[in-house]
Amino acid sequence: MDNYPTSWAPRRALVVSTWAVTALLLVGVVADVLTGDRGGLVLFALATLAVGAFATHSTLVRPRLAADAEGLVTRTLNGTQRLPWAQTRTRLRTTRRLGRDGVTLEIEHEDDLYVFGWLELGEDPRDVLDVLSTLRARS
Repeated sequence: MDNYPTSWAPRRALVVSTWAVTALLLVGVVADVLTGDRGGLVLFALATLAVGAFATHSTLVRPRLAADAEGLVTRTLNGTQRLPWAQTRTRLRTTRRLGRDGVTLEIEHEDDLYVFGWLELGEDPRDVLDVLSTLRARS
């Protein structure tokens, strides 16, 4: 049996943490409603929506990326897409922002471009590309 993962998703601890933060922010919304603090209510409500949207997305689209001998499978809010190896191109892209390098995994399939960072994959995109390259070579 192979010793590498074949699917990637945001880390469970991160997803659980975002749900916990959403709950805490919701408590802030309720407190601001009860005290009549409209400024705090708006800020807490916006933060609750933003963190809650991330938590919902991270929960619903698991795993974000999977691979097997036939190709790749990506999950988005629009559904699941199968991408055969012969029709895909994978590469890493490094960008520098605010003095930090950010690495993303890019997958091209026909006219579609899928971009995954460490947050969506739960690990370094460089490691994921190594696994994908190995799987592609075996197929």
